[in-house]
Amino acid sequence: MRKVFCLIVLAAFINHANAQFIKIGPKIGANMVKIQGQSFSDGYQLGYYAGLFAELKLGEKWQIQPELLFNETKFDQSSDFRDVYRNLLSVDSLKSIKLSQLSIPITLNYKIANVMALELGPQFSINMNKNETILKNAGNAFSNGDFAMVGGVKFMLSKFRVTGRYVIGLTDQKGEDLGKISNSDSWKSQSIQLGVGFVF
Repeated sequence: MRKVFCLIVLAAFINHANAQFIKIGPKIGANMVKIQGQSFSDGYQLGYYAGLFAELKLGEKWQIQPELLFNETKFDQSSDFRDVYRNLLSVDSLKSIKLSQLSIPITLNYKIANVMALELGPQFSINMNKNETILKNAGNAFSNGDFAMVGGVKFMLSKFRVTGRYVIGLTDQKGEDLGKISNSDSWKSQSIQLGVGFVF
């Protein structure tokens, strides 16, 4: 299913690349990420993301927006879920885990006003392997990474872009995916994203 969707997006990109206007630019922002798993502390953790995005115009109101984003967030984790939820623990009983991901959201945007558009689409993510290149990590994101849905709103102020999104993970991950930690509890992620971008 993922490969079919990617082929459809690629075909649309090729068919419209010469006939439609494409805008490309950088994007940065903040992530409020929450991991749903019994061994993780409850609540959202603040992180950041940075990367590139493109706007492929399909008509007066429609756009396809692929992105390549690097995300980083730190979480507290314990080998005993009771340590987290009882809030009766010392600082040393929690482990700090840094989650570094490469995310590839591909949204379909619908313009509802001159300066505002709605965004909806899938996001493919993979925990970064430092021994592999960005292209290899990107390929892994489509083949065996985390699959999520993205929804939000984008404001277009001249060449500036301001976005607000909600991302909900749909794939069960394992605890060891966060960096070979000791437990294998399953978890899903959800996040609120706020970001700014600029198109050339």
